[in-house]
Parts: sequence; structure tokens; C-alpha cells
Amino acid sequence: MNHNELYMNYALKEAEKAFDKNEIPVGCIIVFSNTIIAKAHNQVESLKDPTAHAEILAITSASEYLQSKQLIGCSMYVTLEPCVMCAGAVVHSKIENVFFGAFDNKSGACGSVFNITNNKALNHKCNVLGGILDDKCGSILKSFFDVRR
Repeated sequence: MNHNELYMNYALKEAEKAFDKNEIPVGCIIVFSNTIIAKAHNQVESLKDPTAHAEILAITSASEYLQSKQLIGCSMYVTLEPCVMCAGAVVHSKIENVFFGAFDNKSGACGSVFNITNNKALNHKCNVLGGILDDKCGSILKSFFDVRR
């Protein structure tokens, strides 16, 4: 198992927490200097807050940890390709790398539908790699939505 898969497994543990709370099962961790400095899962329903996506909560936590609004040198691992809101937050926080599991062909903003993280008009671009443990990441989402349909 390579380090991207190792870190994605930590993000999957966060997604499982969301699943158990009846939240869309997306998990996210942020790594700095080979240390996990933030972890979060979706809490939109729990907090009754449409911005409480795993990525936003993890960025807030990482910023508190580093005492900085800029997360230069950080890598984000998230089980689902970030949406427009989350990709915008990634750009504004200057995260260096985004690694994600499942592609989101309906609202993904890291290359699938939009490409916010590498938009030439914006002041920051980040490295993006998708499809890490995509079967596992997609499976938990499929299980969640199968129960609800």
C-alpha cells in the first residue's frame, strides 16, 4: 500500500463516521509534514449548515492547528471529488495537493465538471490526483444512497 492509499484509508474512516450519523459519507484529512493535522466528515445534517462539508471543516481545523489562513505545504485527502464550494476553499487556503477517491460526475470541481483547482484566472493552482481507492470510496456512497432510494 502506498502513502496515498494509506492516507485515503484515514479519510474513509471519517466517511464511515458520517455514514453512521446518516450524513452523506464523505471524509477528509489534511496532512502537513507527514502528519495528519486535521480530519473531518460531512456534518451538514447534524449542524444544519449547508457549508459543513468535510473539506471545509478540515480546512478550518488545519488553519487552527497551523495558526494560519494559508495551508501552504498541506495535502488534502478526501473520499469524493470536491464540489465548487470546497474547491474554492482549497484555492483560497492555498493547499498544495488534493488527492481524492471517487469522481463526482455531477458536481465535481477538480476536473470532472468544473476545474476550480487549476483555473488560470485564479491566483493559486494545486496538484490534483483522483481515483485513489475509488472503488472503496464510491462503494460507501453507493451503499448510502441505495438505502435512501
